[in-house]
Parts: sequence; C-alpha cells; structure tokens
Amino acid sequence: MGMGDLGVDTRTRSSVITARAAATFDPVGRSVAAARTFVRDTLQGWGHADIVDDAVVLTSELVTNAVVHAGTNADVLCLRSEDSVRIEVADRYPEREIPLQQSTHTIGHPDREGGRGLQLCAALAARWGVEYTSTHKRVWFQLDLPERPVGTRTAGPEIATDLLPLADTRVRVAVVQIDSTGAISAWNEDAETLFGYPAEKVNGKPLTDLAAWPHTPGTGTGIAEALQLSRWEGSYGIRGADGRVVPVYASHLRVRDTDGDPSTVCLLVRDHERAVLQTPHRGPAPDAASVSDGQPGADPFDAFIGSPAPDDLDGLLQRTVERARDMLDGDAAFLLLATDDETELEVRASTGLPSARQRFARVPVEAGTGRYGSARMPSVHEDLSVVPGAAPLLNGTGMRSVVTVPLKVEGRLTGSLGVAAESPGRYSNEEALRLQFAADRIALAVESARLGELERLRRGSLSFLVEASDLLAGTLDRDQTLALMAQMTVPTLATWCAVYTIADQSSEPYLSYVLHEDEERIDGLKALLSRIAPPDPVPTPGARVWSAPGEAAHQAALRSSMRSLGRGETTPLGAGIGTTLATASAVGGETVVLPLVARNRVIGMLTLGKPTEEHFRQEILELAEDLSRRAALALDNARLYSERMAISQSLQRSLLPPELPEVPGVEVEVIYRAAGEGNEVGGDFYDLFPIRDGAYGFAIGDVCGTGPEAAAVTGLARHALRLLAREGFGGPAVLERLNAAILDEGARSRFLTLLYGELWPQEDGSAILKIVCAGHPLPLRLRQDGTVEPYAEPQPLLGVMDDLELYEQTVTLEPGDVLLCVTDGVTERREGTRMLGDDGLADVLTTCTGLTAGAVAARIMRAVERFASDAPSDDMAILAMRVPEPHQD
Repeated sequence: MGMGDLGVDTRTRSSVITARAAATFDPVGRSVAAARTFVRDTLQGWGHADIVDDAVVLTSELVTNAVVHAGTNADVLCLRSEDSVRIEVADRYPEREIPLQQSTHTIGHPDREGGRGLQLCAALAARWGVEYTSTHKRVWFQLDLPERPVGTRTAGPEIATDLLPLADTRVRVAVVQIDSTGAISAWNEDAETLFGYPAEKVNGKPLTDLAAWPHTPGTGTGIAEALQLSRWEGSYGIRGADGRVVPVYASHLRVRDTDGDPSTVCLLVRDHERAVLQTPHRGPAPDAASVSDGQPGADPFDAFIGSPAPDDLDGLLQRTVERARDMLDGDAAFLLLATDDETELEVRASTGLPSARQRFARVPVEAGTGRYGSARMPSVHEDLSVVPGAAPLLNGTGMRSVVTVPLKVEGRLTGSLGVAAESPGRYSNEEALRLQFAADRIALAVESARLGELERLRRGSLSFLVEASDLLAGTLDRDQTLALMAQMTVPTLATWCAVYTIADQSSEPYLSYVLHEDEERIDGLKALLSRIAPPDPVPTPGARVWSAPGEAAHQAALRSSMRSLGRGETTPLGAGIGTTLATASAVGGETVVLPLVARNRVIGMLTLGKPTEEHFRQEILELAEDLSRRAALALDNARLYSERMAISQSLQRSLLPPELPEVPGVEVEVIYRAAGEGNEVGGDFYDLFPIRDGAYGFAIGDVCGTGPEAAAVTGLARHALRLLAREGFGGPAVLERLNAAILDEGARSRFLTLLYGELWPQEDGSAILKIVCAGHPLPLRLRQDGTVEPYAEPQPLLGVMDDLELYEQTVTLEPGDVLLCVTDGVTERREGTRMLGDDGLADVLTTCTGLTAGAVAARIMRAVERFASDAPSDDMAILAMRVPEPHQD
C-alpha cells in the first residue's frame, strides 16, 4: 500500500517560503518542553497565535518520539508560506517503521503509548507526511492559516474621551536596534530625548549596560534571552544620563537583513504610556448560544485566567492587578504575596502606582501602624485620610479609598489583592465580594506559579552557591577573596556592594572593597561611603536595613542642587553635581547589611544596595545570607593563611645570613632558590662570615629533605658554624662538633652534606683556602686556560656516625681562577631520564672563562633552569668565588 492510500501528502512544497526558523534538541526529556516553547515563540512572533495550540501539540508528540523513543537528537524546522505553516521534526533513526493504516491495522489507539503522533497529525493537520533519507527520518505536518479580514487585526470598542489612556502632550517612541552581539546599532531622536544620551555615545555599547532588568537568578527571562526571542513585550527600566532609571514599556521584534544577519528592533515608550505599544489581550469570544439567550458574556477575569503561561508568575500577577483594576473601575491595584510563615507580605505587582518603588517592599501582617492588619479578611476603607496607615502601600500616592481581599489556598494565607481609587467612598461590600470571588478563583494558579518559581530559584541558588564556593575555595589571597565576594553579588544579587573588614575586636570596621555594576559610579560611591560611619558590627544573622548611605546621598544631592542655584554653602565637594546626583540615584534604594561571621567572631560586613526606590526580594536576601557565611569563612581562611605565611616568612628570613661581607681581593656571588610555594628557606643553605682579621669562613650545605623540618637543621648548622669557627676551632673540629649537635637532636636529626672552608686573601693577589668536604658535591675550579677540575676530596657526611675523622685540604686560587660550589639540586636537575650531573656542570663552567663571579653564578643558574621545563623540585644553592686579575697600566 502506498503513501497516497494513507491520505498522506508527499508532494514537494511549492509555496514561496516567507519565514524560516530551526533548532536542534538533545535526546533528553526536558527537550520536549524546550521544543514546545520554540514553536510557540516562533509562531507568536510570526503573528499566528490562532494555530499555536495545534502546532505545539503535534510538535510535542513528534519530538517525544524522537528524543524519548528513538533516542536521538530532534531537528525542528518551522516554515511559513503565504497561506500555511509547515513544521518538520527529524530524528537520526531511519530504520524506524511507519505504522500503516489498513482495514485491520489502525495508526494507533489513544490508550497506546506509541503511535499517537501520526494519529494526531491525521486529525489536526491539513497535510502531513513521512520522509526518509539514509540518515534521517522526517515527519512533517502543515497547518493552513485562517483567513483574516483585510484591515485591522485587533480592535477595541469606541469609548468616551475621558476613559482613554493618559499620555504626554507628545508621545515619544524610542526606536533602538540591537545587533547580533547585543550592542546598540541604531538610536533615534526620541531615544535621545527620553534617556539623555546622544546616539554617538551609546552606539556600540551593549544594551545590558543601560537596562535595569528585573531578573532573579534561576527564574524568569534575562535581557539577553529576551533579545533572542522572535517577539517579546513587557516592562523594564533604562538608566538615563542623569543616573535615574526611566521605567519603559517595550516591544521587541527579531528581524534579519538582506544578508541574513539577525538583529532586534526595540520600541520603547514611558511605562505609563504602555497602551501605545501593548498588545490588546485576546479573550475568548462569548458563547453565541448564551448571548442569544440573554446571558452575559464571560467575565473579564474569566478571559484572563488562562492567558499567561502557568510558570510565568510575574505575567500572571501583572495581568491579575490590571484585570482587578478594570473590573472595579479603579485607579490603581496591587498584589502582595505572603512569606512562608505568613508574617509578612511582599509587593510583587502593581498598576497605577510607582511600581519601581514598591516592588518587593515588605510589610508585616499583624495589626498596628504600618501593618496590614486586615490582610486575612476582606476589608473596605472608604477614606484613607481618616485612618492613615491602614494601607501603608498607598501612603503618599493620593489614593483615598481601597478594597483588599486575601488570597487563600486550603485555608492558608498566600497573598492579598487590593484595588484603590483617588476619590473616597468608591467601594462597598458588594465590590469586596466581587473581588474576593475573583481572588478565590485565581489564588490556586498564583500559588502554583509561585511554588514553581521558588523551585527554580532554589535550583538556581544551589548552582550559584556551588559555583561561589568553588571560586572562594580556589584562593587564599585576601584581596582576591574580597574581589570575588563583590563580583559574585554584583549584578546577580545587587546593584552595588561594599565589603567592610574588621582586623580584631578592638578595631573599627574598615571599607575594604567597593563595586558597582556601572564602573563609572564606583569612585563616587566609594567617596560617599568613606564620609559616613560604617555599619555596626552586629553578629545577629540575617540582613538588616541600613539607611545611612541613602540619607547621606540625598543630603549631598540636595546641597549640590542648592549650590548650583546659588543658595547654599560654597564649600566644594569632591564631585560635581552630575556625579553627586548619579551617586544619589545609585544608592537611593534599599541597602542591607549582612554580618561576616567566622569562628564566632564578626570579621566584617557585606553591604548590598539597590538604586533609587528599589527593594530586595526575600529570596535574594536569603541567598545573600548563605553567600555571606561562605564568604566569611573564605575571608577568615585567607586572613589566617596570610598571618601564618607572614610568620613563616619572617622565621625563614631569620635563618638566612645577613648581607654578605666584602672580602678584600675576592669576588663572591650567591644564588639561592628554595623549592615549594611560599618557602624562602629549605634544606640547602650557604654562609660567608668573618672569623678574625684577614680570615673568612664560608659554607654551603644540604640537609636531607625540604620544608620547615629541613630549615630547622639549616638554622642549627649555620649558627653552630659561626660560633665554633670564631672560638678558634679548625675546619675538622668545627664539623665534628656540628655532627655531635645534629645527632643530639634525636628523632628530629637529619643527614647533612657540608662543604666548609676558611679563606685567606693574600697580598700577591692570590687566595689560600682550607676546605673540608663532608659528603657534599665537590667544588670545581676554573682556571684561566678554561680547564675545570675538582678542588677537594670526598669525606663522610654529617648526622650518621658518632666518630668522624675529618681532615682539611689547603689549596691556592691564582688570579683569574674561579671556585664554584653547588648543592645537589643543581647537579641532579632532571628532564625525563636525563640529568645534568657533574660532567654537565663542568661543561657549563668551561664557558665561563673571564667572567666575574656574579656572571658565572648567573650563567650556571640559567643553564640549570633551561635544562628542564618543569619547576625545580629540590632546593638549589650556588656559591661562586673568583680572584680577579690585577689591573694592567
């Protein structure tokens, strides 16, 4: 049976394609939801919302077949022609059979797990088909576009002039184009007027530098994602040139030019003029039968309830307050959500009020001034001027009457919905009952969306904290830890951040780090915070509000404004009026302080701030509290590490000899490298010191091992050598007594190889040396003719046997000769299986004829470092002594 017998159209597409969108989804369960979102956004962007539901259902089934049943990637392609939309879903499993519709074999039963996709295609699509290639199987379906009346797409009724939306004398529409990188490429005159920036100043800058986007980690859509959608509409803010945030309503449309490069066109108006751009809500038409029977059509609230996506909490709440206001013919409306313990309400949506100021503001539920005492029951206030404080949210807004009703789910308070009017006596119990009826029907949807948002927020918070912990654990540097703390909070949690540190319990908090999301504001913010007293170091956990920065910024801005008018004091401040006003705007919102507590001590404070009239939401504060605990421990660990490192380095430096003395007639140079990070002293050591007039002692040694234990023996050896030599003991006696001292250390004793000698410069320009080489690499002598030879004989090392019989050898360095002494870290330098060795060292020394002692030591070290690419694993010391040649007249 062929495809034609199945009613399946396999003809080649002949319509002209006018738009195209494609995406690929991984073979995981969440890809099905992602594919639905992709198709929904694409079709809505094309303006075909009337076929979205059918397209999403069919796409969901076909993508499920690909990613779940076939187990491969799914390629989704959307094609628009003049009269239809075609959607193709391809997988990488070409061997999969096609269910055939025969008289005895149907495509599939609704109760079966498989086969429903093609059954739905047959039921919903105008045409559908299955195509095979050697690597792919493609199922496609086509939905015809319904005919639309020529002319208007949507229309509203004719209404009285005084009910039309309010706008300024001239409505300005900013047209901003964003290129594929997110940078501004076009900026019209209205944009310059609305926001104060000339086009040449903003072109090429990312839109994210100007946008104040209401985004919470792990939830919602960020501005970068919104710019990638085919169409987006909603509210946010633009930071103007004066530092203030201008609330705007925006409509984004994704387009592409003739070369195929995508960009986004953004139309923006002032938020109170949103009616200019806002897409009218399309509610379902009233049922024809009910209208003909004289029954009223659907209530506006009924039309609204299913409109936003179930997981779009902000959209759901905003539509709720708008519909509630319209339903009761109010001037403003607001919706607050209760905290988990029902003790506070948090403002989440409002209309007709300064929403930027109110968003995420919190008020207690219990009775009292500044509290919503009637939150648990419907309440009507006919005149707020008679009962001031009854609705704190409306203070200073000009609203006179208000009706509020609770949102409850299973008897538990989940929120409060209110509608207000500018005139008194507007509402009665009848309006309260209507509003309560609507609130009861929307409460469950709101609570479900809120729980979904909380779950996404918790997942995002967990990911954020894990990443933060990894970053903080990756450094023990105090300054870097402070920088990480600030960079993790800005702009994810706050607009600006300041970190105060406390050195000890008797010290005052010190402003250690300041960061603002706008780098141009950092200096002004730092200057402002430096002029005010720091917050009190209270160890109580949790965030507490700190009003001092906002008040100080307000006073500074007021003084600057008065001076600019010639009415105030003339004492200049450190910043001009523009900077002062910008700083005031930056810190004018809510500021909170979280203590940094580590090991039961307050070691600092983390200060977070918002710009003018913005508040923190409770979940963000809880996330910041978790971060502050981790940051405090990391900061204290960095402090302890720095203190211990300073102590260690101080002790290590005490083990190094002071500056080398000048030896008449002999050039001396030393190069020392201790292995290990933070080590200045290891198991290798050197010394050069005067014994008595005309005589000098020198030593170079190597203690078994590295690190602090070896350094302890190093200190013992160096000080014992000086003491014994100055007491008049010769070389063998000095080393024998040092051997006894090392053995007296017991379990802490270490093996020690040591080259010790005494040096006597002579009047004829030569130098006499008496040397004892106890298990140490032999010193090498470089003559003027370039020959190299060992300069001593090997003897037993120290720290092994009680009775040692050592002897010294006397040799003479002639003018131009060099004596090179090294530790085994030099000769045992390795690269794979190769080792520098004594012969390799001698070869390098042969090339040093005529060089000064400093040049000889530097060339040896350079050759050792270049011999292998890895960092040295052993301590290294080089001691070079040279008798210079006499000057020729």
